[in-house]
Amino acid sequence: MDDRSLAALGFADVPAARPLTYPGRPVTAPTLLIGGELWDLEPAPGRLGTWPAGGPSREPLDALLTRLGQAPTGERHPVIAVGSNASPAQLHHKLTRPDRPAVVPMVPVEVDGIAVGCSAHIGRYGYVASAPYTAPGTRTPLVVSWLDAAQLRAVDATEHPNYRRILLPGADFPMVLPSGERLGGGYLYVGVRGVLLSPDATATATPLPGGGDQSALLTRLLAASRRLRALLGPDPHTWVSRAGADPTIRKEGSQVFQDEGWALPQPAFLRYLEDETTGPAEPRGYDVLSALR
Repeated sequence: MDDRSLAALGFADVPAARPLTYPGRPVTAPTLLIGGELWDLEPAPGRLGTWPAGGPSREPLDALLTRLGQAPTGERHPVIAVGSNASPAQLHHKLTRPDRPAVVPMVPVEVDGIAVGCSAHIGRYGYVASAPYTAPGTRTPLVVSWLDAAQLRAVDATEHPNYRRILLPGADFPMVLPSGERLGGGYLYVGVRGVLLSPDATATATPLPGGGDQSALLTRLLAASRRLRALLGPDPHTWVSRAGADPTIRKEGSQVFQDEGWALPQPAFLRYLEDETTGPAEPRGYDVLSALR
């Protein structure tokens, strides 16, 4: 039998453990993360739960999930990843517990109106993570993971307090599965501090592209700011080492982004925040969101 482990398939790097590998390697084809392995998903007409999955039997995905004692796709929450959550290695790291291996369908999806930038903060592992920004007329290949309720809570915990989860409606931001199905909506984590502007183009409000080589990104930021060089320099290795070890340094570095005028707020996302006057809204599953199409 083929070795389907993350390591054998080239997904060994976990950004949480090796910050300069951020955002990790994303999936580029529909797949099922099951423990530390990746199983194929075959796009087919109809809803995700009917797609053939797994080994030689190629049983429908929902049948396989039920057999494994997992929530079916209709009860799961589609979550759009713009950063390391598109990496099965990072997701496995976040979700796997000794008594509960992570089982997550992960599917590349084309999303209109969203692009990937860099969050205007330094994350807990020392890297500068990705964050979305609105970009009308842009179509971006992203990854949607279908998380069960417990998995969604676990990922929420890793994103707080630097991101907020919003419900992105498919009517405003069309999102299309490889099967041709249009999603009614999906959850998205947006940066509370906005995204970074390109340090050499702040006058034109050009967001700095995210999701690329982390070392190159940090090198560029260091070159653009004397304060960052003093705090985190002289190189990317020193940056992630210092920032990953000290929350005070992360806070100071994030403040430098603001002081340099590099932070671009994303107020357009605020309209998609769910009502929090009486606590966060109950997350909606794939079946419920499909009715919004």
